[in-house]
Amino acid sequence: MKKLFAICFSCLLVPAAALAETRCGWLVNPTPRNWTLIDAQNEWLIMLQGGYEAKGMDKIKDMAEGEHVTINYSHGYACFCMNVSTGKDEIVREIYSTRQLPLSKCRRDPALSEPR
Repeated sequence: MKKLFAICFSCLLVPAAALAETRCGWLVNPTPRNWTLIDAQNEWLIMLQGGYEAKGMDKIKDMAEGEHVTINYSHGYACFCMNVSTGKDEIVREIYSTRQLPLSKCRRDPALSEPR
C-alpha cells in the first residue's frame, strides 16, 4: 500500500513541461500581437491581438536575431521548434522553450508550405 501511495504521489509531481510536445514549423507574426505556429499537423494560435495569449510568450526569442523573412515592417516569419502544450482546439496553451532554426530546415520539409 505504501508503494502504491508513493507511486500515485510522484505522478502528481510531474511538471507540466514533461507533458509538453515539440512542434516545429513556421512561426508567423504578421502584425502586432498576432502569432501562430504552422507545423505539419495544424496551424496553432499563440496570440490574437486584443484577445488570447498563451502563457510563456516571453520564451519566444526575437526572430530578427536569426534567419527570418520580413513581411510587414518589423513583422514576419521564421522557422522554429517550440516545446509547448496544446489543446484540441488548435491553441497553444503554454510555451516552455523555443529554438530558431535556419529557414532552409522548414523550406526543405515537404509537409510545410512557406507563408506568403
